[in-house]
Amino acid sequence: MKVTIAHDQKTFLDHYIVRGEVFIVEQQIDWREELDDKDYHSDLFTLYIDEQPVGAARLFEDKVGRVAVLKAYRHRGLGRVLMNHVETHAKQKGIDTLYLGAQTYIVPFYESIGYKTYGDIFLDADIDHIMMKKQLK
Repeated sequence: MKVTIAHDQKTFLDHYIVRGEVFIVEQQIDWREELDDKDYHSDLFTLYIDEQPVGAARLFEDKVGRVAVLKAYRHRGLGRVLMNHVETHAKQKGIDTLYLGAQTYIVPFYESIGYKTYGDIFLDADIDHIMMKKQLK
């Protein structure tokens, strides 16, 4: 298992394969909403198992987003592995607080790794979300 930050055509494509499968195919989010211009200014993470891309996440400034694990690989602790890499990278960049907009069904996962909810539920891509944050130490 390894996590990389996209740096060439293959690693960018691998990242987008995971996001496409989870968000565009599985959750039926319009590709124009999923693939935005923040990608050009973000660190794009991909989690691999045996050279196969199975997870993805994005770090844009101090905001984590587009966190996804392929359905066949969920409930194996891979989301935690992916988020650990994102948080370590954020600390190396001098970021002390991370923010994310979580789909409401996944809030317990983020709470289990130290994120706290704040604010009201809002719609993003017609899916209920709530803001969360975590102080990095």
